[in-house]
Amino acid sequence: MARPAIRCDKLAVACQAALHLDERFGEACLQGLEGFSHVEILFSFDQFPEHDDFREPRPYRGRSDLPTVGVFAGRGPRRPNRIGVTCCAIESVHGRELTVVGLDAVSGTPVIDLKPTMAEFRAVNIKQPEWVSSLMSEYFRP
Repeated sequence: MARPAIRCDKLAVACQAALHLDERFGEACLQGLEGFSHVEILFSFDQFPEHDDFREPRPYRGRSDLPTVGVFAGRGPRRPNRIGVTCCAIESVHGRELTVVGLDAVSGTPVIDLKPTMAEFRAVNIKQPEWVSSLMSEYFRP
């Protein structure tokens, strides 16, 4: 596998990550992104084993206290394409380095793409089961 074009490194601060873009994109590759509050980050779950059978629903996150869901009713790494996506707050933009808060990926994760978050593309009136709200209430706490 080729070296990823963007590298994610978790920093000491809880839920903060620095993304380092490859030199081939040039020093101005993030120019204009500082005007946005958030960025959508697409990444590869490359550090998790691949699965080939997704037919059977499983307990969410493998936890018996959570409902059983099908492969497309969760956001975890057990996916056919192993692509993750997280909307993160932009902390800072410096040259080819982007620092964000709230990236749901482990250190060294290859980033596939970055997209500025635009209000017109965001969903409104989100509905989700109560167990998801309960689970996520402390998800990004240190």
